[in-house]
Amino acid sequence: MNQIDIWFGIITRQSIRRGTFASVNVLVKQIRDYINSWNEKAKPFTWTATADEILAKVRLVQTSVKKLVNNNSK
Repeated sequence: MNQIDIWFGIITRQSIRRGTFASVNVLVKQIRDYINSWNEKAKPFTWTATADEILAKVRLVQTSVKKLVNNNSK
């Protein structure tokens, strides 16, 4: 997973998902306010998986995708 996906997941869960927004401008303000608050106490993301664990998952996904493609082309 790339870290921007993680960031969008966080902002969605913590700021957007259950909100009700009267307009796009209100939504944009909510997002900007959240980002400003986040940046005041920002800490870098820390990888918790090793490179070998990540590569193993990539190989697993590649194998699964190949199986799906092969099954769908029959």
